[in-house]
Amino acid sequence: MADAWFGSKAMIRLSQEASLVAVLRMKKGKLKYRLREYRGETAINRDLDVQALYQHVVRKHWQAIAGQPYQAKVVDVEISLAEQDKQSEQWAPVRLLFVRGTARTDKTQAGKKDWAVFLCTDTALRATQILELYAMRWAIEVYFKEAKQQLGFLKEQSNHYAAYVASIHLTAIRFCLLVIAKQMHGAASVAGIRQQLRANSTDIHYAAKLWQVFRAIQLCAG
Repeated sequence: MADAWFGSKAMIRLSQEASLVAVLRMKKGKLKYRLREYRGETAINRDLDVQALYQHVVRKHWQAIAGQPYQAKVVDVEISLAEQDKQSEQWAPVRLLFVRGTARTDKTQAGKKDWAVFLCTDTALRATQILELYAMRWAIEVYFKEAKQQLGFLKEQSNHYAAYVASIHLTAIRFCLLVIAKQMHGAASVAGIRQQLRANSTDIHYAAKLWQVFRAIQLCAG
């Protein structure tokens, strides 16, 4: 799963090479997709960008998603993974999912620009499945926030390449330990269990300091 920053041909090609299913949010740019339509028995291919696809096959054909405040439209297309015009065409089937929220209480209808588009390399996945998978991406954001702000990600004193590699793995281990502790203690979140552990560590450190004071007093009294 990745946001629109990574919605590119290179990412789609990489997912195919790694035998992975990609679910990407795509920009409303000029990237062309091949739509195949049939007139009788004649197949007609049209190369359209997202905006043109929206106008041609989505705008008046929204479908409600049962139990969700969203409307969606699935469009199966092909995308050429060739990066340059001189390269041979490498067409790959993908599924585009257009999504918009249903009307809010302060609007008579959803706005014409209030929609997003997602790309999935598995054309068998339903709209609800694609949305459920993409929703899991938030866990990635949580991990990076914890890693950067709390778990010492790339904050080693050494700037050697090996230290950076070690930092990446050590940060992941720390996060995994927090997840295990969260599950074992039934904490509401990773941040919550981290705060509990930090508080316990502070108490232990304070108790150790007090013990040193008590021993010093005892020695002086003796």
